Amino acid sequence: MSDHGTFHWNELMTPDPEAAKSFYETTIGWTFDSVPMGEGIIYHVGMLGDRPVGGIVATNAPDQPEHWMSYLSVDDIDARCEKAKAAGATIVQEPFDVPGVGRIAMIRQPGGGMVGWMTPVPAT
Repeated sequence: MSDHGTFHWNELMTPDPEAAKSFYETTIGWTFDSVPMGEGIIYHVGMLGDRPVGGIVATNAPDQPEHWMSYLSVDDIDARCEKAKAAGATIVQEPFDVPGVGRIAMIRQPGGGMVGWMTPVPAT
């Protein structure tokens, strides 16, 4: 598992994933593995060689601007969400499981910043 309290993953949410992929292929040298997520959603895993380094996914709201979302690794997502609520955070999306990835929640910090927290599945 990733180290508790460290950033584990970053993903770009964009209305134009193909343009974003082209940008990162041209400027950084990423290649992409595209994974169907159901409901017409395709998640593009940015690869640097054989190492996954970030993701790109289409935004699900037309008025949502393009932005990067960061995810912190936590040791127990459910317990940490309870602590976050007690400390004044809002759980925007309750913990949910992504098979092969981990358990994830979306949190709005007391100051308004958004962040994802996740308990990653153990590396094999």
